[in-house]
Amino acid sequence: MLSYWCARAWLPDGLTDGVLVTVSDAGLIADVRQARPRPESRRLPGVVVPGFANAHSHAFHRALRGRTHGGDASGGTFWTWRETMYEVAGRLDPDSYHRLARAVYAEMVVAGVTCVGEFHYLHHGPNGRPYADPNAMGHALRQAAADAGLRLTLLDTCYLTGGIGEPLDGVQRRFGDGSVAGWGERVEKLVAEGGEGADATTRIGAAVHSVRAVPARDLPELAAALPGRPLHVHVSEQPAENTACQAAYGRSPVALLHDTGVLSPRTTAVHATHLSAEDVALLGSSGAAVCCCPSTEADLADGLGPMRELADAGCRICLGSDQHAVVDLLAEARALEHGERLRSGHRGRFTPDELLRAATVDGHAALGWPEAGRISAGAPCDLVAVRDDTVRTAGASPDQLPLVASGSDVATVVVGGRVIAEDGRHATLGDVGALLAREIGELWA
Repeated sequence: MLSYWCARAWLPDGLTDGVLVTVSDAGLIADVRQARPRPESRRLPGVVVPGFANAHSHAFHRALRGRTHGGDASGGTFWTWRETMYEVAGRLDPDSYHRLARAVYAEMVVAGVTCVGEFHYLHHGPNGRPYADPNAMGHALRQAAADAGLRLTLLDTCYLTGGIGEPLDGVQRRFGDGSVAGWGERVEKLVAEGGEGADATTRIGAAVHSVRAVPARDLPELAAALPGRPLHVHVSEQPAENTACQAAYGRSPVALLHDTGVLSPRTTAVHATHLSAEDVALLGSSGAAVCCCPSTEADLADGLGPMRELADAGCRICLGSDQHAVVDLLAEARALEHGERLRSGHRGRFTPDELLRAATVDGHAALGWPEAGRISAGAPCDLVAVRDDTVRTAGASPDQLPLVASGSDVATVVVGGRVIAEDGRHATLGDVGALLAREIGELWA
């Protein structure tokens, strides 16, 4: 049987020396044990951890990196950033979306991401006209993930209004399906016609874009859709969202989602930045997860959310790269802890083990892959070897690697038992930097 030998591996019980991982024909881990390397075993350098789960991605936002800082002294705002995002959204079609997403997913792979949750709301053609295949954009994302070799949870997003009480306008028309029923009909076709059934590495979930984009009256119907599958929602990223929700509904976004049945153990609240103590208690008691996206929240000046309090209340914390200002789950994990240090004035708010769980097992659970994100028998054989001898990691205690390593230290990435990236180069797509430069350059040309 195919096998990998790890000088050190981060197992569910902790860091372990001399670990042999054998792989079944189905790409699952058949056995994990301490043993000497076999002659035929592939040796993985450094510390081997489970593959990372990027729990919140907007693939097309990658084209914005380095292009949204305002031209005046202000540097711009979230809202000026959004206008540039709309400009990119207006330029894409299924073919260009596939090519861009393939490059973005390849960038994730070489940084150790083996599973991504794509928060997908760019559904239709110009002026909101559906393509002949109403799921052409979703299929483009599925094919891009397959080309890049990582697992995908396509979180098909319901987006009905341009703000509370406001119609969709301009490029926003590409996001909408007219009603929850229209959205549901399209998603049912996605599941039946080649989304989930097309390959073993795609799963379909749902998303509420936000309380700004789905009216309160429609939230119960949306909450009942696709039972048993992941349900994600942007929550309280900006104070303006809270103010608008309070004015329209007399309660916070979290309270509105709670009262309309959106919050449950299958729900992941993305950002959850501007929360009251009551909001934290509601999220915790619902069993929901929270996806923190530290690099995006810093880039957009969103603020620092109460992540330690949310974890203590019972929320599983996971991580996302969101708009891809940075594609590096190790950096996101470290920024989670650093944000807590800045907010609280104390160190050690999250242990290295908790940070690694956020990037692996808890992220996979939020994306509907509860069997993944761990190095144990029966789990998918998704492994990431992180070097411990680079200028960033040399001399660090192995159990503190999440506090010093970056995606640049990823040596080898294995998905389903197969090596798909090594030393920053993708096994089939090659030079990912060149691929990104070409696709983003053509998009802006």
